[in-house]
Amino acid sequence: MNPNGMESGEGSGVPREVPGSYGLPYVSAIRDRLDFYYNQGQDKYFESRVHKYGSTVVRINVPPGPFMARDPRVVAVLDAKSFPVLFDVTKVEKKDLFTGTYMPSTSLTGGYRVCSYLDPAEPTHAKVKQMLFSLLASRKDAVIPAFRTHFSSLLATVESQLLLSGKPDFNKLNDATSFEFIGDAYFGVLPSASDLGATGPAKAAKWLIWQLHPLVTLGLPKILEEPLLHTFHLPPFLVSRDYKALYSYFFAAATEALDNAESLGLKRDEACHNLLFATVFNSYGGLKVLLPGVLSRIASAGEKFHQNLVKEIRGAVADAGGKVTMAALEKMELTKSAVWEALRLDPPVKFQYGRAKTDLTIESHDAVFAVKKGEMLFGYQPCATKDPRVFGATAAQFVGDRFVGEEGSKLLRYVYWSNGRETDSPSVANKQCPGKNLVVLVGRLLVVELFLRYDTFAAEVGTDLLGTKVEFTAVTKATSGGPDAA
Repeated sequence: MNPNGMESGEGSGVPREVPGSYGLPYVSAIRDRLDFYYNQGQDKYFESRVHKYGSTVVRINVPPGPFMARDPRVVAVLDAKSFPVLFDVTKVEKKDLFTGTYMPSTSLTGGYRVCSYLDPAEPTHAKVKQMLFSLLASRKDAVIPAFRTHFSSLLATVESQLLLSGKPDFNKLNDATSFEFIGDAYFGVLPSASDLGATGPAKAAKWLIWQLHPLVTLGLPKILEEPLLHTFHLPPFLVSRDYKALYSYFFAAATEALDNAESLGLKRDEACHNLLFATVFNSYGGLKVLLPGVLSRIASAGEKFHQNLVKEIRGAVADAGGKVTMAALEKMELTKSAVWEALRLDPPVKFQYGRAKTDLTIESHDAVFAVKKGEMLFGYQPCATKDPRVFGATAAQFVGDRFVGEEGSKLLRYVYWSNGRETDSPSVANKQCPGKNLVVLVGRLLVVELFLRYDTFAAEVGTDLLGTKVEFTAVTKATSGGPDAA
């Protein structure tokens, strides 16, 4: 990687065998699973294999393994140069690979294989993705006001809890607020005003766990977690009532989107199951990880960085007549950079998969490797997006202004959180997140809301089930010079 962020040609050469070992059937996969969850943890698990085999493209086992997944063996691509092969749907198939080497029962999604599990070559993929594009386009003007309404209320709660000498749990507040915000922004119907009442976030979280439990740890003794979470699927019938309640909300609230789906040739119930999945799993599940991640990185960046954000944000809003508009947001270059940097370090989805469509070659910084048709390719995104050959000595650190300016913008092509490069655009022909731009917007809106309201803030950062846990410890209200943004 040269200093300007351009890939070198070091990897050219005759293809060689991918190094690594899968070990003994069953036994090695279970041992590796224990390393992944308990003995080493995710980052060390992959870093140790790279060190052991002297290569960022290696053969390894990935969880959950026996008896959840039929085959745990993958070719892992663990640097910024090799990782993008996973985005190239001319080279890799994406059918039934959203969660990797296992697939949750379709009983959890109304009997349908929803869009995330479809390859772009399957006809339904384009119809569902077009439905999602149309929904996002039709509701684009609702996002900013809905976000500001709901998250202004969240921060008011933070302040009241701090006055009571508490440590407001942002994750807990965010879980409830994000669920309301998404229903409001996407459909104009508050979940809490429907038959769901206040139960929506809990029902959604339970349904998410039923699909993701093979990939998480609850912090329980492994003698309990291994058989409960990592060996067999949790029975879908235990979450069916929760799912039906969520489905009823979407079927009633998303009338316009479902009408559009039928015009695209989708059955109404299939469209509704897809819409529920995209909204709850992709959007809500994403915000449960994204917003604490952004908040934790901004909190840890310190008061001087906060002052720079205050100056940029309040200046742009003042120039817009005291309003938070898309035009004002586009002027906030440092704010955008900070959110991209948080996404680089803490991507909402860390794993990507693809199955080789043909015999192909994969190029790392140092070599070219031969892969056979049908082999499973796997990428652990933090290894790729913290690649020191791209991001230098600060690759593992939060550098808030990393993507500012012409040189900084060149590095955006190595930000991969959306199942594609940040410089690419989602389409019906690829697997990039249809809500990519919305996610970045929501992250920016959180930062804007914080620094219109506060000059600085402090928080304690820890770990949570799906990522980062954040508790506020102090806020400094905006000085009188700050705008009272509408």
